[in-house]
Amino acid sequence: MSATGVSVDVAREVRAICGEENVRERPIGGVYVSPASAEEVAAVLALANERQLTVGPAGGSTERSAAELHVDLLLHLNRLTGVEHYDHADLTVGVGAGTTIAQLSAMVNADNLMFASDPALPGRCTIGGLLATAAHGPLRHGYGGVRDFCIGVRFVTGDGKRAKGGGRVVKNVAGYDLMKLLIGSYGTLAVITSASFKLFPAPRQTRTFLAEFRTANEALQFRDRVVGSPLSPMCLELVSPGARKLMRPEMTEDAWVMCLRAAGSDIVLARYHKELGSAITTELEGDDETKMWRAIADFPVTGNLNRAIERAPEMIGAAPRFNVTVPLNEVAEVISVIDEFPKVMSDSSGGGLFGIGMVGRVGVGHILTTAWPESFGMGLDSDTFSNFLVKRLPRQSNLTVAGSVNPWPIAPPHFASMRAVKQALDPKNILRGREMF
Repeated sequence: MSATGVSVDVAREVRAICGEENVRERPIGGVYVSPASAEEVAAVLALANERQLTVGPAGGSTERSAAELHVDLLLHLNRLTGVEHYDHADLTVGVGAGTTIAQLSAMVNADNLMFASDPALPGRCTIGGLLATAAHGPLRHGYGGVRDFCIGVRFVTGDGKRAKGGGRVVKNVAGYDLMKLLIGSYGTLAVITSASFKLFPAPRQTRTFLAEFRTANEALQFRDRVVGSPLSPMCLELVSPGARKLMRPEMTEDAWVMCLRAAGSDIVLARYHKELGSAITTELEGDDETKMWRAIADFPVTGNLNRAIERAPEMIGAAPRFNVTVPLNEVAEVISVIDEFPKVMSDSSGGGLFGIGMVGRVGVGHILTTAWPESFGMGLDSDTFSNFLVKRLPRQSNLTVAGSVNPWPIAPPHFASMRAVKQALDPKNILRGREMF
């Protein structure tokens, strides 16, 4: 059934499940549904499966999908905010999928603990959205991605069956690792309703060291020096000249900046200062340090655009972000090619794009890119960027572009197995978080 064809009877049944006030019609067709529990999520999906209605799971909408516009039921999980368990002594917590990252962080910070994920817009980004998109921030370098410290998920399959993977304790070794299967699946396999995580002690003090370089290659040589040293920074981030000017318009220098954040005692921080030596141009602490890392995590959402998004979430599309994953030894080549993107697009469209910015977890092979046109009305999507990389990097079989219809510019191996997993968890293909299958 199309997104404009939800019948009155179906809408009535959904209201009976979730309550009159939690179901409303969407201007573009279909209905918006906000269940309050995993049981209600299961009932809605069972109904959708029976009637062959398409469903699009949604969180804080910090990352938009075209598939969301063409579903019969847009399933918002913002009411699933309960705390299922919290053992600060055991460093574990379990919360509903609608809990925002800011809410979870505030809760555990009160006990001097840290949830080691710092995605963009933490006041909007939900746990379910974080897991579905495998989002990450600068802390990805020191603590790994969310799949590295997620210890359990509870979810509902496309045919309305409740299930779980992992558990509430750190040592879970039995059975198939469903957590890693669902993390990054963009809601196409199942709807995550809650999750459990390992927490970390919060650092008592941190300091950020900045080093400026004329070229990206010089900056990456500094990265290699740090990675090969005994130092273990929390964050190691590359900021391109374009990204730097986007975040701080008053900057005029065309410098590539390596940002290293360290935690520890005065003695430990002094060792960082000594080991990094004359390469360091600036050191930051306190509010200045916190603001800088928030700007990097939110990139490319900055300043007025951030405030506009709080008032009108649809403005998120005005700041496209292309998330590229690449092997470490090929980061330099990919950065060089991405730097050519504005010129190629301008030549092909007769003018338009005038800037490009990159930030990157270059110690783990993640590059976040944005390109801004003279007019946001021109339109620029992930597939355009992905196709550009395919042409310029035909040998890069390990490169992925999150957010694309096909996030792998080159067809991934074992695609038949991926289809089989989709069929097992969502037999009637009702879940459309991404049009990937």
